Amino acid sequence: MASSSSHSPASLTAEPSHGLNGRIRVPGDKSISHRALIFGTLAVGETRIEGLLEGEDVLATAEAMRWLGAEVTRNADGSWSVWGVGVGGLREPEQPLDFGNSGTGARLVMGLVAGHPITATFTGDASLSRRPMGRVISPLTQMGAHFHAREGGRLPLTLTGARRALPISYRSPVASAQVKSAILLAGLNTPGVTTVLEATPTRDHTERMLRAFGAEIASETDKDGLLAISLTGEPELTPCPIAVPGDPSSAAFPVVAALLTPGSEIVVEGITLNPHRAGLYTTLMEMGGDIEVMNQRQEGGEPVADLRVRSSRLKGIEVPPARAASMIDEYPVLAVAAAFAEGTTTMLGIHELRVKESDRIAATASGLRANGIKVRESEDGMIVEGRSGEAGGGGHVTTHMDHRIAMSFLVMGLAAQKPVTVDDASMIATSFPDFERLMRGLGASFAGRAQ
Repeated sequence: MASSSSHSPASLTAEPSHGLNGRIRVPGDKSISHRALIFGTLAVGETRIEGLLEGEDVLATAEAMRWLGAEVTRNADGSWSVWGVGVGGLREPEQPLDFGNSGTGARLVMGLVAGHPITATFTGDASLSRRPMGRVISPLTQMGAHFHAREGGRLPLTLTGARRALPISYRSPVASAQVKSAILLAGLNTPGVTTVLEATPTRDHTERMLRAFGAEIASETDKDGLLAISLTGEPELTPCPIAVPGDPSSAAFPVVAALLTPGSEIVVEGITLNPHRAGLYTTLMEMGGDIEVMNQRQEGGEPVADLRVRSSRLKGIEVPPARAASMIDEYPVLAVAAAFAEGTTTMLGIHELRVKESDRIAATASGLRANGIKVRESEDGMIVEGRSGEAGGGGHVTTHMDHRIAMSFLVMGLAAQKPVTVDDASMIATSFPDFERLMRGLGASFAGRAQ
């Protein structure tokens, strides 16, 4: 393999490391951070946020809230304050709302704007502009919004919100918290009751935060076995302080690195173990991972705990497809863990990964093959043949501008027999700006420089 100095300035190489040790706190949860800024904008008065993730995706949402009329500031102590304009009080933005790489920010704010009689243009980077928005355009159009988008419902697009939005009852064809949240956000400035029906329950951060801000929202299973989430429109939202717990999707990377790197023992403090987000940790424990859940508590309406993680010999398993919604972002790093396991690991029911920041099934499979791992890829999943703790490494991985692909294969390089290089680590800043520094603090070895 060529030395890292011959790669692009943003490439990064992870080198085989000795044990990882220490206590860490990962960045604030990205999903909760986006929602805290949005609901702060919809409340009247000041919402104070502790632990906000200051990655590029969330900062793009903060800037969008400013253009929509909120006052959003970072305080000297690192907390954030949002002075909101209330439901129905959004201002028409004077320039396009640029969401960079953030599909979550773009889709949630489409729902927010769709319920207000204003027009806004949504833009993003090259990766986001390839991602389909039709899944939110369809229900929001039913509620009275109008869209002018590129072919396939892609960005850039212009959205004109409904002058008098219509409440709908919508059965989501995909298990997507973004779709559910977009509809509920549009329903806030809609008279009557807006209902979303889910066959597979998705992460419920939006519902928890709506209750905390004073909205009337109910969740119950209907006669057909579907989860019905119903929101009564036109509430007056009241500011409430928010403490953002650690992001379980970000914690996945140091956790898997510690499981795979011999001689490791780390503690990850204060992550949310919301049952709709904790699927990876259940799966890793089923594979034989030594993960101890400690100090369980409630913070800001979310279940929170610390994790003690020790290096372990993993075995391959069949991951239940029904678990996919609770760990959809973690499959790339799970596939890396599977590469070190004894036997095969089967991951099906994950077609959603085809339309993330990259086609994550294809990108993960390609990265594994580049490092000597056998993987069988299907339309909605992959089967990884483990190497019983001896994954070779030595590969150069194309990240396709995807932060999770980059971090997953850097984790692989720490535990493999040979270094692993990713072509571009710069986009890691979208979700985990301190990834490299934090991992080095545990004893990880990197060469090259991400910018």
